[in-house]
Amino acid sequence: MEELENIRIKGSWREVADSARTTIGLDNGDKEPSFSWKKQILLAEHSPIRQLSLKWRWKNIKYWVSVHFTRHWLGILHFVQTSRTDRTGVDRDSLLQNNLVIHECEANAQALINISRKRLCSKASKETREAWRLVLKKLEEIDKPLFSVCVPECIYRGFCPEFKSCGFYKTEVYKKELKKYREKHE
Repeated sequence: MEELENIRIKGSWREVADSARTTIGLDNGDKEPSFSWKKQILLAEHSPIRQLSLKWRWKNIKYWVSVHFTRHWLGILHFVQTSRTDRTGVDRDSLLQNNLVIHECEANAQALINISRKRLCSKASKETREAWRLVLKKLEEIDKPLFSVCVPECIYRGFCPEFKSCGFYKTEVYKKELKKYREKHE
């Protein structure tokens, strides 16, 4: 099973707030923004949130799960352990998709929101959801406002846009989760 290491926030909420002030013609502030302001700018997805990023590294993640994450390219950098024969001494054609690799990422707040929408969805593979939940569990410990907006697509939109829905959006559990998400952000 994959492990998570080297997880940390880069940038600061003060920088986000100062940039937001710049966009409306104000001078920099002198205090840390409130929890509610952080949640509001994240929900609004205004551009200053992209100054806040998360860096982490998965160890022992299956190669095919790693590939799911490399599909995300906007606002995220990926550094995946090579399988090049000239670097590893192993014929890459003999490697299996379930071989374990190291995958390091740095993603801005907007990318974390976007990735969550896709990788928390029930249509994503169980292994991919588990790998993403490891990241979010650590994110919850270090930045609760950012964690609070990392939800699956159906909660984010209020309906399921998938071609073949899992049907979760038709359940009572979904209705409760959607209500809880909306109340949390009112």
